[in-house]
Amino acid sequence: MALILGVALGYYLNVKSFNAYNETIYAAELKVKEIDGQLLKVKDSSSVQFKNLQLEKEQVITSSQATEKTREKALEPLTLLSDIFLRLIKMIVGPLVFTTLVVGVAKVGDISAVGRIGGKTMLWFISASFLSLLLGMIMVNIFKPGEAMNLPLPPSNIDTGVKGVALSMKDFISHIVPKSFVESMATNEILQIVVFSLFFGVATAAIGEKGQIVISFFDSVAHVILKITGYVMNFAPFAVFGAMAAIVAKQGLGVLSTYAIFVGEFYSSMLLLWVLLIFIGYIILKKRVFNLMSRMKEPVLLAFSTASSEAAYPKTMLQLERFGCKDKIVSFVLPLGYSFNLDGSMLYMTFASLFIAQSYGINLSFEQQITMLLILMLTSKGIAGVPRASLVVIAGTIATFNIPEAGIALLIGIDPLLDMGRSATNVIGNSLATAVVSKWEGELTEAND
Repeated sequence: MALILGVALGYYLNVKSFNAYNETIYAAELKVKEIDGQLLKVKDSSSVQFKNLQLEKEQVITSSQATEKTREKALEPLTLLSDIFLRLIKMIVGPLVFTTLVVGVAKVGDISAVGRIGGKTMLWFISASFLSLLLGMIMVNIFKPGEAMNLPLPPSNIDTGVKGVALSMKDFISHIVPKSFVESMATNEILQIVVFSLFFGVATAAIGEKGQIVISFFDSVAHVILKITGYVMNFAPFAVFGAMAAIVAKQGLGVLSTYAIFVGEFYSSMLLLWVLLIFIGYIILKKRVFNLMSRMKEPVLLAFSTASSEAAYPKTMLQLERFGCKDKIVSFVLPLGYSFNLDGSMLYMTFASLFIAQSYGINLSFEQQITMLLILMLTSKGIAGVPRASLVVIAGTIATFNIPEAGIALLIGIDPLLDMGRSATNVIGNSLATAVVSKWEGELTEAND
């Protein structure tokens, strides 16, 4: 209901007021392109005409930026609702991951058992990531949206606001290993929290009887945080309402008509990924996979509406335990999934990267595309938690293949719409991973509601 009401209000606001802002911004973009064309015709860059055109361009850009700020200011009452909810979620995710994972690992016992579960978990993650990347590559080659849409290409010198990152083993390692646990908790670096929790949990189990006091304490703390989670989730409908109203009011339905082909083909590919993942889940979990998907409806809808899989983390954890997954498996696999098993983001990276290449008429060979897939497989693992992480990874990867980074501008406008699908798919992928590892470990019991 909150989702529907949010879309309805967003559409009303877009038609009544925000469309005027959008038309002003669009007119400014056209004017800048026109001036750029005139500047190319002026051969003497020191001439009065050239300087006047440059001045006019700066004035148009300044006016456009002022309009954008006014639009964002007008959206604040709506975005405030989702911002509050997401901040509350971030407030509890770090402590929840730490306490539940410490208890889970300590209950698992010796380090060999932790290694065994970790090995099975990473086997699923790597396989699912490769499947997602490969499917994105196959589907974008079948649909060829970059060729079919005939979008006007952005200027090569445009500032997209997204800085690419190069593949660096040092950055990857430093992202995994925390230099300060307190800093990791403060910045919500989930992967670093997981690493410290693994050490803490194994050490707690190793000291034997004395460790039982620690386990009991953290188990109690985890239950307190889960109770807080229940209070926070009561605010979820307001967050969904605000998030949907803001995105529709800002983007309008017009952006969908312009990018209808790309959005439709991307979501078709995403749906196919769902089918493949659920089918693989069916092979392992049998008919219980359908019960799992039924339980995931609320977390998936929450992730989709807020464009944040992190927002669905507490609810996903709760539903998995009710499904029959042991808490020690859930608290181990699920946090790792948020860094290593972002299936929706994986599919998007190959799909979007090759879409940009197609838009510029750059034909990449099969070998080049496989190389790009492998690079994305590596770079994506060290970037979780970075704002607009998918676009950052794409920007860094396409530069390796001499594809203009300015092509990112083709995606920025619709990225929030695509992020909703990515976030929902990440929840599906991580819930299946947890259930499958539980089954492999013989720790999947009957559902308890």
